[in-house]
Amino acid sequence: MPTTSEDQKKKEVLAYLNEMVFSPILVSDRASPALKAGIRTTVSRMSSRDAAGVVQYFWSAVIGTDRSVVFARQMREEGFNRFEEIIEPFRERFNDKWLRS
Repeated sequence: MPTTSEDQKKKEVLAYLNEMVFSPILVSDRASPALKAGIRTTVSRMSSRDAAGVVQYFWSAVIGTDRSVVFARQMREEGFNRFEEIIEPFRERFNDKWLRS
């Protein structure tokens, strides 16, 4: 069972990603239905993980799985932030020290 601190960390990292990447797409009138569906799937998958798992998912997507490369291209083509645009602030904020604190 996750501790309150672990729960808080997960909420913090998901809130950050929601603000910087997910929500602008989900509330947009110009985002395609396919892009919105992909974001909902990503949020669902991340939500099923602990904070460390969310951070790992982020980095796996940046490194580039077959799906994430295509999805990132679609995000860029539709004019939205991708994980790649927030690498520096994400790395500084959600690092190993933060995970262990």
